[in-house]
Amino acid sequence: MARSSRAEVAEKRQAVLEVASRLFRERGVEAVSVAEVMAAAGLTHGGFYSHFDSKEALAAEACSEAFGRNRTRWSSLAERPAGEGLDALLGHYLSPAHRDSPGSGCAAPSFAAEAARDVPGGAVRRAYANGIRGLAETLEGLLPASVKRRRRERALMAMAAMIGAVSIARAIGDDPLSDEILATVRGELSA
Repeated sequence: MARSSRAEVAEKRQAVLEVASRLFRERGVEAVSVAEVMAAAGLTHGGFYSHFDSKEALAAEACSEAFGRNRTRWSSLAERPAGEGLDALLGHYLSPAHRDSPGSGCAAPSFAAEAARDVPGGAVRRAYANGIRGLAETLEGLLPASVKRRRRERALMAMAAMIGAVSIARAIGDDPLSDEILATVRGELSA
């Protein structure tokens, strides 16, 4: 049997990361088995340990992967004319579509509970903290030029409000209050 090339190994590893990231955001790390991740990636369970040391290592990398994708999306909005990037981010982030799609949505609300449950200094907690730092920095760059004072604090407040609103809206589910929370936070942050 021929050995896989480095490129094939890297492709398989990336496929596992992408599948794990989606499934962990949809259902949580504990609710998803390694075997399920590998099957969804089209690989056998036995091959897992050739890519990752543990499920925790996979969860941490999946968290980082998701945050990286979020940051790339957010950064692309900075290319829009002043204020439009922030408005586009708020319009998408605080929408029923984003609320209802955790598997393709932002890592911050989905991985928050996972990071909070991780041991102090744990890999998932570190990945989450680094992801939040990156999003905060990116959001700071999306704030209008007119926001000169306390720019960092305003970015942190807006990010916390956004993540909190989506987390609560997802927890409430299909209820008018869920939509009301998203619309209210979107309106307040747009103002």
